[in-house]
Amino acid sequence: MNELKLALRVDDLDNVATIFAEGVTDGTEVVIHDKKGNKDQVHVIGDVPYGHKIAVRDIKAGEHIMKYGQSIGVADVDIKKGEYVHIHNMKALRGRGDL
Repeated sequence: MNELKLALRVDDLDNVATIFAEGVTDGTEVVIHDKKGNKDQVHVIGDVPYGHKIAVRDIKAGEHIMKYGQSIGVADVDIKKGEYVHIHNMKALRGRGDL
């Protein structure tokens, strides 16, 4: 039996979780843990490097991407639960220097 890969959702406002595992590829099962001890098992959509994000629920285009209880960007397109969230489907709001 394969061990489930781990992802962490840090804040109740977060709509993404951070992957803490190597070898997370399209279709991998991960278990998302939150600070209350809740767990949610999801299929990952896309190949996700260690330390990167996946959606913990469906996110609509134009919706803020929330990590650590703060907005880190806006979804450029609709993002499905379990999908890799990164610069290919979101517009970052931090570190741009033009805001």
